[in-house]
Parts: sequence; structure tokens; C-alpha cells
Amino acid sequence: MSKTKGERDHKRRRRLLRLLLNLFVWIGVAVIYYVLFSIFFDTPIEHEIRKSNREMTREYERLSRSYDSVMTVLDNVRERDENIYGMLFESVPYTSLHEDDEQWRDADKLLTMSNNELAGIYFDGLRSLEATVTKVTNNFKSLESNMTTLGRDLNNIPAIQPVNNSDLTKLAASYGMRIHPFYRTMASHQGVDYAVPEQTRVYATADGTVDDISNSAYGKGLCVTINHGNGYRTLYGHLDKSVVKKGARVRRGDIIGHSGNTGLSFMPHLHYEVVYNGRRVDPINYFFYEMTPESYVKLLDIAQIGMQSLD
Repeated sequence: MSKTKGERDHKRRRRLLRLLLNLFVWIGVAVIYYVLFSIFFDTPIEHEIRKSNREMTREYERLSRSYDSVMTVLDNVRERDENIYGMLFESVPYTSLHEDDEQWRDADKLLTMSNNELAGIYFDGLRSLEATVTKVTNNFKSLESNMTTLGRDLNNIPAIQPVNNSDLTKLAASYGMRIHPFYRTMASHQGVDYAVPEQTRVYATADGTVDDISNSAYGKGLCVTINHGNGYRTLYGHLDKSVVKKGARVRRGDIIGHSGNTGLSFMPHLHYEVVYNGRRVDPINYFFYEMTPESYVKLLDIAQIGMQSLD
């Protein structure tokens, strides 16, 4: 009996061992199968990921080609821009000036300085600013003294714009070398041009006497010239009509005519000149009566934009 029971236990252990061995074999087979399946076949999720990666790769390559094409076009535009500035203005474009890394080098240099060195730079700048403020204050005092001396003669100095331009949007061409609209060459532009519609009111910029009303002032069409009696004369060109007569007395702000498109004019506009002691000067320097320092600086920036005159 005991032997029979021992044999049964032994057989039972052998069957259990065989089952465990078969289990481990099947587990191993399953692992190998999964590994091989993963290597040679994709799951649905992996398939979607691979598909998405391929699409992203193609899109990246397409964008890279587009970027290269755009950069080529920009390089060509920049090169042509620099050539135009070099031929016409003997200068470089404003945007090219910012390609210089000097500002960045200066900033990096500041980062390496000690607090004492930075303080020295700060106080040097402060002393320079104080000296500038003192100089400007003295200039203002001198100007105030001169204005007091001039008294009523100040009204005879051109000091406003000849058209209503409070929003500073009508100035189209400034004083200096500009591209002639008809000959397409650089020519001296002796005044400023205001792009205004025909029949726009034109104002006398200072007190004076109407010196001349002419239709033959070097292609400037109908012109009114005012003599202000102190070396200053002003000219208003390409008018459609004049509402004053020769010899008439005018005051600053009086309407003297209406703008037009007469003479050698590219489009309706007003050409305005300031002459001092027989020499044409930049009219922008004679708008101080109606402008703040901020608006004056803005007008100077606008004046540098237009490189083509309208007459």
C-alpha cells in the first residue's frame, strides 16, 4: 500500500513538472513570436504612427524647399536693393545697417563689466547729458532774447505749414536731391511737396506783401510769391487759382489760393519754397510755430522716406 501511494505521488510530481515545463515552453514560444511579430509586422497604432511620421517628413522636406526658395528670392531682392541705393543714392539701405553686430558686441561687453565700471559709464553719460541740457537752456534763453528783440517782426518769418497738415500725412517730398518724376534722374529739389487734392486751401506762412503772381516760374505752373520784408520770400507753386493780387498785404494764415496741377506737375500737389537772402533753404526748419518737438522729429523721419519729387 505504501509503495503504491509513493508511486502515485511520484507520478503526480512528474505530471506537475511536465505541465510547468510545457507552460514555460509555451511562454517562451509566445515571447519569441511576439518579438518576431513586432519586428516584421506593425500593430494598428504603430502603423498609424509610422504613417504620420512619413507625412510629417514629406511636409518638412516641402517646407524646407519652400524656405530655400524664399531665401533665394530675398537675397536677390536685397542685392537689387543695395545696387539701386549704390547707383542712385551712393548709400546702403537702412535695413543693411542693422546687419552689423556692433551693437550686440557692445551689449556683450557691458555684461562682462564690473559694477564700478558700469557706474563710471553711467556717470560719464549723466555729465554729458547735463552739459547738453545746459547748452540747450542757454540756446533757449538766447532765442527768447532774440524773439523779444524782434517783437512784431516775428510775424514776418515763415513759421507754419502752407496747408493743413496737422496729422503729418500730406508731406510727399522734402528738400534735397530727389528723383525727378519725368526725367527719372537725381535732381535738386528746392522745396517741399504736399500731396493734396485740387482746390485745397493754401495759406500764407508769414506776414508780407504779394510780390509776384506768375505762370512761368520754371515749370511750377501758377505761382504766388510773397516778400516778407526781412530777407525772406516764400513761393507757392502749381496752384489752380490765386485769391490775392500783386501788391496785396497778407498776414500769416490768410488764404492766398487753392492748390492745383498746373505746370510741370506729376500729380495734384503744392510745391512750397522758402528763400532767405536769395538762397533757397529747407522749409521744414520753418514749421516751428505750430509743431511740438515730437511732431517735428516725426516730420523729419517722414521727409526721409519720399525719394521722388512731384515736380
